Amino acid sequence: MTAKIQSIYRYPVKGLSPETLTRAALTAGRHFPGDRLFAIENGPSGFDAAAPQHEPKIKFLMLMRNERLAALDTRYDDAAGMLTIEHEGREAVRADLATKDGRLAVEAFFCRFMPAELRGPPKVLAAPDGFRFTDSRSGFVSIINLASVAALETLLGTPVDPLRFRANLYVTGWPAWSEFDLVEREVAIGANARLRIGKRISRCAAIDVDPATGMRDLAVLDTVARNCGHLDCGVYGEVIASGEVATGDGIIP
Repeated sequence: MTAKIQSIYRYPVKGLSPETLTRAALTAGRHFPGDRLFAIENGPSGFDAAAPQHEPKIKFLMLMRNERLAALDTRYDDAAGMLTIEHEGREAVRADLATKDGRLAVEAFFCRFMPAELRGPPKVLAAPDGFRFTDSRSGFVSIINLASVAALETLLGTPVDPLRFRANLYVTGWPAWSEFDLVEREVAIGANARLRIGKRISRCAAIDVDPATGMRDLAVLDTVARNCGHLDCGVYGEVIASGEVATGDGIIP
């Protein structure tokens, strides 16, 4: 069951827009590089950077409840620590997230942008080393089988943008839903990287939101539940051997 990587993405800020990559250096025991480095706290969450613990995603701004976020185009410059947010084709804020003033500028933007959806003051949170704001405690590398997305398109009778699933690796060459058969198995990617597939990804209503428009336009979650008998799409992998992966690389069990 050989497959290959069609595309690679990271999400520097939880809930905000993806960034396309052509390659990524995976490190054993670590999360996907540059992924979910930051989150926007929606009112006090209890998160303690000195002793970080996984928190439910409802404590942060996220697409499941805040679909308006999809209207934003964001970019993060790792070297400069700079986050740029554009809205309706115009730059709304550019801020250094390593500085207090930069974080305050981003927080002020969200106060203006979506005041009715805030449960308290928004706050930019940075993940300490070894921690990420993933939806799952074991969400190291998320993988979507594009054949499974195509199967959903058939059920819905309309195109489904794979970016609804906000994954790191999008894969071709596997039969629909066969990625679930890889749970508790290992896969090799590229020349050196190896992942252990840990579990299926349970989905929420965020997949009903069009990532391009921010409109809640399709009943994807309900369609999965009614026709497949579960709420899953994609799998999580843990990096057990370091290596660079790139678009076009093969994935071999």
